[in-house]
Amino acid sequence: MTGPRHVLAGLVVLTLVVLGCAETRQPASPAAASPEPTKRIVGLASWYGQRHQGRPTASGEAYDMNRLTAAHRTFPFGTRLRVTNVENGRSVVVRVNDRGPHVPGRILDLSLGAAKALGMVGEGVGRVEIVVLSAGD
Repeated sequence: MTGPRHVLAGLVVLTLVVLGCAETRQPASPAAASPEPTKRIVGLASWYGQRHQGRPTASGEAYDMNRLTAAHRTFPFGTRLRVTNVENGRSVVVRVNDRGPHVPGRILDLSLGAAKALGMVGEGVGRVEIVVLSAGD
């Protein structure tokens, strides 16, 4: 039987469902969360250079292999990191402007300039400690 009461009841249920969905809040994605200042991460970093020179980074700026920049999978663009080569103790401050690395097991891709400052150009990959100095964006 589809009388006015059934139609009205259906509309009430539909309205409640729509309002219920509209009020549901999803937790923020971990990728969107800002990194904690002074957070320390240890792992493998690599570098990228000439092949990417002048190409747009994920942030939209042109890649400059001589600047002190880095690619990280989730940190907001503009995040400043102190990166220390665990093998030789050399450190550099970089700014995240790209996404990566795209190789499993690595935590950071550095510009050629940053890799030179850390003394890891010859090896290509090095064990580093990252300390978050300030969050970006």
